[in-house]
Amino acid sequence: MKTIKVLMFSFAAVLALGLSSCVNDLDVTPIDPNVQLPEDVLCDEAAFEALLTKCYQGLACSSSDGANGGPDINGVDGGFGQYLRAYFNLQCLTTDEATCCWNDTGLPDMHNMNWQASNQFIVAMYYRIFYQIGLCNELIRQVNANVAGVEFQNKEALIAEARALRALSYYHAVDMFGNVPFSTENDSVGSEGPAQINRADLFAWVEQECKELIEGNALAAEGQNVYGRCDKGFVKMILAKLYLNAEVWTGEARYEECAKLCNDIIAHYPLHANFADLFAADNHLFTANATYGAANEIIFAVPHDGINTTSYGGTNFLIFAGTGGDMDAAAQGISSGWGGLSVTKQVSERYEEGDTRAMFFTDYGTTISDIFTFTSGGYKSMKFRNVNHDGTTAQANGFVDTDFPLFRSADAYLMLAECAQRGGAPATDGLAALNKVRERAGVAKLSSYDLQDVLDERSRELMWEGCRRQDLVRYGQFTTADYLWEYKGATYEGQAVSAHRNLFPLPPADVNASGKLTQNEGY
Repeated sequence: MKTIKVLMFSFAAVLALGLSSCVNDLDVTPIDPNVQLPEDVLCDEAAFEALLTKCYQGLACSSSDGANGGPDINGVDGGFGQYLRAYFNLQCLTTDEATCCWNDTGLPDMHNMNWQASNQFIVAMYYRIFYQIGLCNELIRQVNANVAGVEFQNKEALIAEARALRALSYYHAVDMFGNVPFSTENDSVGSEGPAQINRADLFAWVEQECKELIEGNALAAEGQNVYGRCDKGFVKMILAKLYLNAEVWTGEARYEECAKLCNDIIAHYPLHANFADLFAADNHLFTANATYGAANEIIFAVPHDGINTTSYGGTNFLIFAGTGGDMDAAAQGISSGWGGLSVTKQVSERYEEGDTRAMFFTDYGTTISDIFTFTSGGYKSMKFRNVNHDGTTAQANGFVDTDFPLFRSADAYLMLAECAQRGGAPATDGLAALNKVRERAGVAKLSSYDLQDVLDERSRELMWEGCRRQDLVRYGQFTTADYLWEYKGATYEGQAVSAHRNLFPLPPADVNASGKLTQNEGY
């Protein structure tokens, strides 16, 4: 049995202070009715550790009370507003990777690419990002202030981990929203709200944060932190992602720097032999810090546990929403599915014969004739499953045990291959990296390749892992007619959409109330 201990702590005043400095306390506020001052709560080392736990838990759960408790933030549904579920909706559902047959207000607009600025699924992602940033800011602020005078040795490590988690959310903000409100632990609490920072400046800030964490001694080395917590490999992946997308986000290509980081990551995290193991209920066994110093592929996973860490988002959403109709729910390790998610034919037909990554239920065919009917067509992904890697039963089926692999070294292999094609590394290095991934998948090695080959390989390798929209934007294929998929632009054949949809809008409530924010162009 996988054991994840999640410490529950009431930090109402702490959370309120953090949010007010981050999202201006508009429609998103802490719900906990208790009021405690930091000095009343942060009275020993375990209390500071518990606050850090909350920073991690925010990636996996909607609240400290689990899936059925009230969400951490008002105005956002606790189910679809969970961090990873919101992330999937923006990064995958907007692309060829997924359609959803549910007709919740605003949901069809995501895949149709005709969302409005007030779309609740976009608002959910935005507020989750800044809730996380607020938590991390407040932890750093409170550890530094330490008003109760607590003596503990872990201080710098706690701050380093909070900075790393904050860098992750700001990286997501750079990617999805561009010019956003910006605050750190140094900004005054209870102020009018943060000023807007432009995308390039935020990129530079996250870059500097990552460099300091990598070069410093406070954050654990690769594979040396406890399970479920971040280390230098986690930060190197954030920085590599920044450099990979730098030409789009700042106008300056940084492929050579990206390739250097990817080589370093690959040296620490070799590919696991069996692709399917990485998405099983016990995939925690294949994280680099499952046992200290283990050489495993998953650099960082967001833990899910069917008993202790439950959520209607994350892998629970991917497995339940991806299962339905005539599918064998038991084969996915659950009692019954929700019947929501399908894969477009452009993705399912991309896999070569014998590719072990093509884990689909295929009975309904590749073509989706009715996007609002689960059984009308489209392959159903069985990549994530609530079954152990050896076929044994997971510990629970009401909620899943499968962790979400946020960063895997296979991604670094493919980033290196792309950087080589873009002039950042020797072509031979790129080809070798690409073929390592293909060899593991059971398909033939290539003797040469081009950029489109890399994009297609990323589609096959990283489906539903939150990379697709970013990849398509970087390749100029997200909004243009250069690549079309089923129902792109709200037509079955697919059509180009306005380029302003390469970024998502800021919530109108924030823009209207702040006075410091300018809406993204086109919204």
